[in-house]
Amino acid sequence: MKKVIEIEDLCCKKCAERLENKLLLIDSILSARANFKRGVVFVETNLSDEAIAACVKDAGFEVKAVRPRKGIFG
Repeated sequence: MKKVIEIEDLCCKKCAERLENKLLLIDSILSARANFKRGVVFVETNLSDEAIAACVKDAGFEVKAVRPRKGIFG
């Protein structure tokens, strides 16, 4: 399932890359792409919202919200 994670204080490109790399180390996460300007990370995973939030917190960031990704391409 594709999800959008809203991150608190994702301030620069380096922080976004660090979070992407940390998430990609998890086997259940198939893809991760961070956008620091919007403060979000797009992931494709089967993990629960709570598990995703725990992974992000472990990387040193705070999660504002986790929601399903909506769009014409899913």
